Amino acid sequence: MKKDKKPDNVVFNEDTQEYHGKLSPFATGVSAPKITPPDVTSWKNTHIVSANNQFKAEYEALQASYKKLMDNFEYNNLVYSAKFSFEPIVGKEYHLYKAKDESTFLSLILPQECNFNHVGSFRLTSDKTWDKIK
Repeated sequence: MKKDKKPDNVVFNEDTQEYHGKLSPFATGVSAPKITPPDVTSWKNTHIVSANNQFKAEYEALQASYKKLMDNFEYNNLVYSAKFSFEPIVGKEYHLYKAKDESTFLSLILPQECNFNHVGSFRLTSDKTWDKIK
């Protein structure tokens, strides 16, 4: 048996067998004004640029943080692979030099007081990592 189809302008609930036109948040009559969605293209474009700038800034900050972390890792690796015959004290300044045989050694002697090939100056932190200070 064929169901009676209601016209498109009639809001009828098939389950409850009731008309719901008055409950609709928008006009449902034939003479109601046409519903046109607003043009949000310019809003989207503006906010896409803003969001992309935000992501780019975060990415660049992460990139800088990663570079700093890798530099610290390389410095720590360089200092810990150097020769030294003393136990470094936290907070003290030490100087890394390159010997004639291209090996590195850690010393308390200031670069002005000797004529070794100075690589850099470092300070041991409380978490046992080395911070480059010069």
